[in-house]
Amino acid sequence: MSVRVLLPNAFQKHTDGAKEINSSAHNLPELIVDIENNFPALRPHLRDEQGQVRRFINFYVNDEDIRFLGNEKYDFKDGDEVLVIPSIAGGTGD
Repeated sequence: MSVRVLLPNAFQKHTDGAKEINSSAHNLPELIVDIENNFPALRPHLRDEQGQVRRFINFYVNDEDIRFLGNEKYDFKDGDEVLVIPSIAGGTGD
């Protein structure tokens, strides 16, 4: 089984420019470990100090928010495309 994982531009400075990886992970926890194993510099950007996935990191499977598919319980299927999307907030305060 293979899942295609697309990484955001903001992460590519920690991936030596890699924009995607293929993973054989069966679910989200396995996928996160796989990403961290491939790119250890991403760990602090994916997890907080307690080891939990950061609240502002979102995962989409085939354009569907994984939270609506069962989150960590969702079993990836061969050929799934997973987007890792960090939420971005900010403003000028004008």
